[in-house]
Amino acid sequence: MAPRSPKRLLGGGRCRVNSRLRTAGITVLAAAAAGALAALIIRDQVTRHRRDLFSSRALRRLAALGHVNKTPASVDTIRMLRDFVAWEPRKLLRERAQSIVFRMEAEVAQAGLLTEVESS
Repeated sequence: MAPRSPKRLLGGGRCRVNSRLRTAGITVLAAAAAGALAALIIRDQVTRHRRDLFSSRALRRLAALGHVNKTPASVDTIRMLRDFVAWEPRKLLRERAQSIVFRMEAEVAQAGLLTEVESS
């Protein structure tokens, strides 16, 4: 009888490595799919609630700020955002709105639409 090879005595180490790689690959793929699904759900929520600036829900207000940030700067938008900054209870959303106000004020001032009285 011929002597057995070391691989056969150890149970074929190659199968264990392939199995581990397959498990790791499936795990990474599942995590990526879950992340992509979460991103799609959040994007859908943002799209649906982009006009809810004074909503009771913070995610809707954040979505609305994202929408307002993409709109052209106007004096009316700046006034609305100033009201929002005064009303908003969450610091993060207030700061985001304030940064949008600063940018829009600069754009409107550059166009010459904002007077000294309105800028305060």
